[in-house]
Amino acid sequence: MSSSYTSISSDKLLRLLGSSKGPVLIDVRPDEEYAADPRLVAGSSRRDHASVADWAPALAGRPAIVISRGGAALGPGVAALLRGAGVHADVLEGGFEAWAKLGLPLIPEAKLPPRDNIGRTVWVTRARPKVDRIACPWLIRRFVDPQAVFLFVAPSEVFAVAERFTAAPFDIDGAFWGHRNQHCTFDALIEELGLATKALQRLAVIVRGADTGHPELAPESAGLLAASLGLSRLYADDLQQLEAGITLYDALYRWCRDAVDESHSHAALHAKAGQKT
Repeated sequence: MSSSYTSISSDKLLRLLGSSKGPVLIDVRPDEEYAADPRLVAGSSRRDHASVADWAPALAGRPAIVISRGGAALGPGVAALLRGAGVHADVLEGGFEAWAKLGLPLIPEAKLPPRDNIGRTVWVTRARPKVDRIACPWLIRRFVDPQAVFLFVAPSEVFAVAERFTAAPFDIDGAFWGHRNQHCTFDALIEELGLATKALQRLAVIVRGADTGHPELAPESAGLLAASLGLSRLYADDLQQLEAGITLYDALYRWCRDAVDESHSHAALHAKAGQKT
């Protein structure tokens, strides 16, 4: 195993966000540094740098990016310790400060529900999801907390369950994380959590059109609604439906980010093939 480390730029890390195969992002800023700016690089979670030996084994064999305040000393040291434990660890070039200076997505921890005893946020909503209640968990898992837990319960039980399990209720009347005027819960999460990237804003319009009965907002909204309703009938189990739906949103996000200008038609492909003969 190599003892050297490499760094990754903020721009390259941004390209990895939103992927199911992305690295584990670990913020190792000490408490005093974190208190000076209590936000997290999107998708990252805090770990105590002094107890690497305790939490490193759970990451063995996985890629990880270590985030310190400025990217020097502490970050490379933690990355070296992680590599010794079998983790493929690199550091974020310039650390948290470089990411923040570029205006890239930072999550205000104070807006999230308290984490449980193993560091996960817990969220609760109505059973039998369709659009928003799949889109929101996808957004949270990919850009906020990859280990987030989602509870689907009867509508009448949402707030009681939220109180009992210190969970955040979402997509239900009376919840902070809910519809606002013509915008849906997915919009609210993007706005409140500082996730307004170009790709996510494009996806938000599609979700809004499908969820609020306004398919004219985006050509893709009608297709998303159809696929969402189909998934709800394929799966009787909400959590199984969620996992299937997350794959759907992975694909939509990549289209929003990378493929909106790409076209496809049989006639065009046939004509292109004919030109080569």
